[in-house]
Amino acid sequence: MEIDKIIPIGNFGEVPVQTPAELGALIRKVRKFQHLTQKDIVGLGNTGNRLIVEIENGKPTVQLQKVFDLLKLLGLEMSIKTRGK
Repeated sequence: MEIDKIIPIGNFGEVPVQTPAELGALIRKVRKFQHLTQKDIVGLGNTGNRLIVEIENGKPTVQLQKVFDLLKLLGLEMSIKTRGK
């Protein structure tokens, strides 16, 4: 699923995310929309650049807490719901 096709710029609402790659693409899109660089996130989040790159590239083995920390930093939260048929 291509994130650009399902999220118009500036309207992030609810977005279905089913893979680490989709989550990473969404995080990258929100970061860029907020005019933040990866370096900005490193400074604000007190984390390493490698982690930001790995999350945005959809690495499936990153620490879940680090993902939640990044989501919070960007003003996002994750919800879980039953998948529709």
